Amino acid sequence: MAVKMRMKGAILPGNSTVELKEFEVPTPGYGQVVIKTKATTICGSDIRCIYREHTGKGAEGYIPGMIAGHEPCGLIVEEGEGLKRFKKGDRVIVYHISGCGVCNDCRRGYYISCTSKFRAAYGWQRNGGMGEYILADEKDLIALPDELTYKDGAQVACGFGTVYEAIEKIGISGNDAVLVTGLGPVGLATLMLCKALGANQLIGVEMNDYRIELAKKLGLVDNVFKPGDDTLDKIMEATKGRGVEKAIDCSASDPGRQLAIRATHSYGKIAFVGEGGTCNFNPSPDIIHGQKTIYGSWVTSLWRMEELVDRLVRWGIHPDELITHEFSIDEAGEAYALMASGQCGKVAVVFGDQEEK
Repeated sequence: MAVKMRMKGAILPGNSTVELKEFEVPTPGYGQVVIKTKATTICGSDIRCIYREHTGKGAEGYIPGMIAGHEPCGLIVEEGEGLKRFKKGDRVIVYHISGCGVCNDCRRGYYISCTSKFRAAYGWQRNGGMGEYILADEKDLIALPDELTYKDGAQVACGFGTVYEAIEKIGISGNDAVLVTGLGPVGLATLMLCKALGANQLIGVEMNDYRIELAKKLGLVDNVFKPGDDTLDKIMEATKGRGVEKAIDCSASDPGRQLAIRATHSYGKIAFVGEGGTCNFNPSPDIIHGQKTIYGSWVTSLWRMEELVDRLVRWGIHPDELITHEFSIDEAGEAYALMASGQCGKVAVVFGDQEEK
């Protein structure tokens, strides 16, 4: 009997620690591939719902002992039977939810909204990208063009895909001044895409000095303000009293969401992207009288993610510019601790030769 290869993987016990364990390298079944992980980035939901404590239930619940990481990208190194599109040697992004594939939401490409008992998220209910190899279903894969790095691809599925979905809902063009509340990695991605779409003024609101300076360094904001009692007045002054046409909240905070609503001009559109929290507003003066529209937006679909990848290439955008710190799998504990501190942009765990194809 052949000896099974072993690999390292990181699990999250839920007490703000990381444990490295050995696992067997998976074998692909029908319609599956084994991917050699190249880069996996850390999402805020990993910190909020798994790293600090296991808060999710059901479809949002982490199964203890699973290899973490739902933002992976890598190289197919082994094929199972029955593949229809992808093959060994292909560079791929993993859509982080594996849906049942046959419900209405899955048929629309929104595996994120699948409610079937067969739904399983990579890094939550099935092993994810904080391991040296990933077992993935072919239907969950997005092709990674040669023009994009593995670190670019790692950010597409969750971070940039989430933002792109919201932007497509509300529409961004050169006609728009845009407010982004919360400049964590998702907020920074929002600014990057809105800039590419030609927004005529980009305004950010953030309390973290590190992230404020990062937004400025990357040239993503025309104005950036810290939250406070006078922030709305500052935004109105910056827009010559008009307010913004579009606003996207990435803060998940009540004050951030209120500001997004109230800083938006009449007939404007607001998207809520940040997870959790509450929002207290006064319907008549805040949205009804101004005839504003609020959109909820959750991740994106497979087809829209493929569209985003194509546009990233055409626009010359590299999401890896938002990565401020990189670690090896042996340093995964340091990577998660840094991401939890907030004193960073995007944090990536990288594996091996990034140029291998």
